[in-house]
Amino acid sequence: MELNNRKVNILKAIIHSYIEEGEAVGSRTLSKKYDLGVSSATIRNEMSDLEELGYLIKPHTSAGRVPSDKAYRLYVDNILIDKNKSKYYKQIKKILQEDINEMEMFLRNSSRILAQLTKYTSLIIAPQFKKSKLKHVQLVPVSGRKVLIVMIMQNNIVKNVLLNLKTPIPENQLNKISNLLNEKLTGLRLDMIDLSMKNRIKKEIYSIRNQYDQKIDELMKVLISSLNEYDKIDVYSDGLNNMLNFPEYNDTEKIREFLSFVEDKDNIVKLLLKNTGEDLDITIGHENIFDEISKCSLITATYKFNGITVGKLGVIGPTRMDYKTAIPIVKALSNNINEIIEKNFKDQIKE
Repeated sequence: MELNNRKVNILKAIIHSYIEEGEAVGSRTLSKKYDLGVSSATIRNEMSDLEELGYLIKPHTSAGRVPSDKAYRLYVDNILIDKNKSKYYKQIKKILQEDINEMEMFLRNSSRILAQLTKYTSLIIAPQFKKSKLKHVQLVPVSGRKVLIVMIMQNNIVKNVLLNLKTPIPENQLNKISNLLNEKLTGLRLDMIDLSMKNRIKKEIYSIRNQYDQKIDELMKVLISSLNEYDKIDVYSDGLNNMLNFPEYNDTEKIREFLSFVEDKDNIVKLLLKNTGEDLDITIGHENIFDEISKCSLITATYKFNGITVGKLGVIGPTRMDYKTAIPIVKALSNNINEIIEKNFKDQIKE
């Protein structure tokens, strides 16, 4: 039994209907809703063949059919072929131009835009620059024994760490330590701050204070540990509650399982960093490596700096997601991020 043009057209109509309505599709519905050029009886026979071929599934509670993962795969690979720059490119570009001065805020804004436009849950992995350079460090007294360590990298990512000291350090001492840290560390790559460098800095701080102070050991340990975290992967997400808009996730246990999965950073990192060698990748249903999202589809795209992939973005939603809309939006955002990184963050991240 072959998958001829008529079967493909009927399957396409079923997929469109199911994406739009979320309800099992019958032959009568198809014949009324779409001009397929054949009778309801013929549609019914073709649907039976499509079920036998594994493209349709018959839910126990319905007389209609729903597309299988195999059907969505055929739809995505062979029907959604559009290499032109999408209409969303200019729309996204205009929104992103509002605030692109600071990398972290830029990525959070991108994640928000992606979730709003697709109506799904967005995921973005921050650029991975393993030779990040420190731009500025400042120790700010907060109150009593609390000190805020503010660190800015050359890619304009800002990190704040609140340190609870055993005993207070006077503000004038904190300023001197800040000046010393900036003098010794500014412009250095993180991989250059080795044990020898740390010990030299500690000795100079001790000489400034003219005494050994266990508080400095504590402060330096937190500072270096925080700097090293810049080489770890940051994930930004938005639109977690968008899944509540789909009937498939009216079940409390099902939505709880989904939210628990997406809120786990390690899961998202493994999910997005799966290397397929493609700039655009679509994973459908049981193709996912995690059982928790076996009823979901994931659309991801890379973004680059100097032609090298440095991060990844995407959306996750039910398998009946609107691929025809979501795919071009993901591609458009990826293209915009590529251009903005090259234009606005080139000096900060170029090694």
